[in-house]
Amino acid sequence: MTNFRSVMSIGKLAVVTGGASGIGLAAAKTFSARGMRVVLVDNDSDKLGEAKKALAAQSSAAVVVSIVADVSDLDAVAALERDVVKRFGSVHLLMNNAGIQPGSSLFGPQANWDKVLGVNLMGVINGARVFGPGMIAHGEPAMIINTGSKQGITTPPGDPAYNVAKAGVKAFTEALEHELRNTEGCKVSAHLLIPGFVYTPLTSRGRTEKPDAAWTPEQTVDFMMESLEKADFYILCPDNDVDRATDEKRIAWAAGDITENRPPLSRWHPEWAEKFKDFLKQ
Repeated sequence: MTNFRSVMSIGKLAVVTGGASGIGLAAAKTFSARGMRVVLVDNDSDKLGEAKKALAAQSSAAVVVSIVADVSDLDAVAALERDVVKRFGSVHLLMNNAGIQPGSSLFGPQANWDKVLGVNLMGVINGARVFGPGMIAHGEPAMIINTGSKQGITTPPGDPAYNVAKAGVKAFTEALEHELRNTEGCKVSAHLLIPGFVYTPLTSRGRTEKPDAAWTPEQTVDFMMESLEKADFYILCPDNDVDRATDEKRIAWAAGDITENRPPLSRWHPEWAEKFKDFLKQ
């Protein structure tokens, strides 16, 4: 089992994709505050520069580097890994967090599907597959954290490309942890971050103030850190609107569509919606 305190300690190296804002930036600030060296990765050079300044302002002793990269591009991720290892040495924490949400519809523009699957799914797969072997080989405790979504578990209607990508992240991260724990001598663990409603640039949709129901990125990262310290794999975050018990019932109902042979997405089916509401009250 990975030693949380060993990974989250002074001088260890963290790489955070999607690190220019939102959950990624909040995580990077937390890692840096613990004395870790942090590599911020994003495809937005302007926001990346601002994020680097924010971390440097947090502590004059912080070691922060920003690198522009497109995680959907396997060659770019491979070049990133070579650059990071050459300049800074062994990676102890990889947070595959980069994500986009242009919106999608089932028969909508192909470009939206390509972008979402490229970044939200293949970005995670590329990061883990490229960085993972080196993290195993250096022999020190290490972690790979992949940012998933509740939408990848309960798959609500409205944005199918995003749901498919995040469902893939869940399946991939489960397979990754199984592989790591069955690799002799491996000290790397995988973890699936499942945020609740978080107010970030990705979810703001034009809003300039945080909705009361949403958590801040900082609250989400605090919960993530507590869960990692307990060695949790599934980091199922609540928010100000939905508690753990409700999440568990929604997830159980989604699985029940298969085991009970209900219509898919029965939560939103006119013949099952009231039955779902009754189920939540139980």
